[in-house]
Amino acid sequence: MKQPDNNQLNNLRHSAAHLLAAAVMELYPAAKRTIGPAIENGFYYDFDFGDIKMSEEDLPKIEKKMHDIVKDWKNFDRIEIDSNVAMKQFSNNEYKQELIQEFSEDGQKLTLYKSGEFVDLCRGGHIDNPDKELKHFKLLKLAGAYWRGSEKNKMLTRIYGTAFPTKEELDKYLWQLEEAEKRDHKKIGRELELFMFHQTAPGMPYWLPKGVIMYNELINFWREEHKKRGYVEIATPLINKKDLYVTSGHWDHYKENMFISETEEGEIYGLKPMNCPNAMVVFGSKTRSYRDLPMELSDTDTLHRFELSGTLNGLLRVREFRQDDAHIFCTEEQIKQEVLEIFDIAEVFYSVFNIKYKFRLGTRPENFMGDLKVWDKAEESLKEILDESAKEYFVGEKEGAFYGPKIDILMQDALGREWQTGTIQLDFQIPSRFKLTYAAEDGSEKTPVVIHRVIYGSLERFIGVLIEHLAGNLPLWLAPVQVIILPIADRHLEYASSVNRELRTVNIRSEIDSRAETLSAKIRDAQMQKIPYMIVIGDKEIESGKLSVRSRDQGDLGSMDLKKFQQDIKIEIEEKRLK
Repeated sequence: MKQPDNNQLNNLRHSAAHLLAAAVMELYPAAKRTIGPAIENGFYYDFDFGDIKMSEEDLPKIEKKMHDIVKDWKNFDRIEIDSNVAMKQFSNNEYKQELIQEFSEDGQKLTLYKSGEFVDLCRGGHIDNPDKELKHFKLLKLAGAYWRGSEKNKMLTRIYGTAFPTKEELDKYLWQLEEAEKRDHKKIGRELELFMFHQTAPGMPYWLPKGVIMYNELINFWREEHKKRGYVEIATPLINKKDLYVTSGHWDHYKENMFISETEEGEIYGLKPMNCPNAMVVFGSKTRSYRDLPMELSDTDTLHRFELSGTLNGLLRVREFRQDDAHIFCTEEQIKQEVLEIFDIAEVFYSVFNIKYKFRLGTRPENFMGDLKVWDKAEESLKEILDESAKEYFVGEKEGAFYGPKIDILMQDALGREWQTGTIQLDFQIPSRFKLTYAAEDGSEKTPVVIHRVIYGSLERFIGVLIEHLAGNLPLWLAPVQVIILPIADRHLEYASSVNRELRTVNIRSEIDSRAETLSAKIRDAQMQKIPYMIVIGDKEIESGKLSVRSRDQGDLGSMDLKKFQQDIKIEIEEKRLK
């Protein structure tokens, strides 16, 4: 199965960027336009507005002008010109002149594209009939952007927009944006007191007490499921000498993403950005036999990667994180069975959250390490496994790791957005670089194959996606506070405390809201905190010895015996139900 061709959609969005520039230049003739590409979910165009102060209140006016202009755009005419003519055409625009000079030095042909009265410097990639095809677009927001992405250059105004072939697709995307804003994990995480960030550690989350409970529950679930399947857990140093990464190949291919320090003796160390080099050291620490294989080593160590500050995004892109990592050392004959078992594990972990997913087969990148024949064999092996499994997948050309092809897990959240989370990587290269061997059944020495794999991926990223997928309504087994007890008045506190003790004796995470607030206010606050169950305690409950139970998801559940309530929610926790 192949990834769908998005050229037509990109051409539509690139055409919309031209239309945006045309509208801006009609409304603000003194503005200077720079560049306007199509991007993943739309397009943007950067402008130098000089002394004009732009705001998002200006976007409807620009959008209306775009609709007026496009009626006269019948096509895009391609015009080839030489650099001298181009420099004259854009004599009052230093940004375009800089681009013209670069393109002409590279020996590239310069082309203009004209629609209606608007002409722009462009390499091409447009739709054929803009007046008929370019109707369903929306301007979204303004942002600051340095020219050419450098802080040394002038700050420009970037206008973002999106465009789709149909009104239905545009409406769906705008709904997704609106809903995504409500579900923003940064907002929900702050409101539920799960995690926070501080300027002294950019991209490195502080996990607050409630967040730690959720974090540990995910890891506990991971440990239980992997223990059943024969995985053994290790923990390895977080900082290692440069030599380790030179041997693994990461120093040549990954050092720009590492935090690196030098000791006073002149030795260079790196904070661990991934676990695989250390797993190789563990395997090589003693003599191994074919009887030891497959050897499934798992770990959840803290990792650090130097992500650019502009790319950091809550839990979705961080500098410090943990992975539900594992490295499987096996023979070539065991690859298929091990990968199929990983597919089974992925199904367990994603189905518990009602998450749909598919696979992407990443092939050899340009910056690869190792022998071509070995790469071809590894790619063919993964492709055969995917074909036989009947799992949905597509091919991502040149998207493999530098040491081997991979199968990425792309999860789809409740809004239909795709996120790359887990990955399965087949590696014939790094074990050879570490000179790892095992005694084969025939007495010869052979090099093991290593399968690198994560299911959650980064725990931080997975939690961020999960919060947005569930809109913060965590299932009972993950909820930091599973039950909140709401005494109506102070005279009900003693009975509320006894109920709280009973719940905690069977490891149910419960709390008492003893504030001097009305019952309706307490219920409202518990609902806002997304606590799965509320127990109301008043005179009637004390007299009957029963509880009035409310559910976050189902409302009033009526009167219930304490023991029955305990049993019911213990079963819900153990079965990891998702309502």
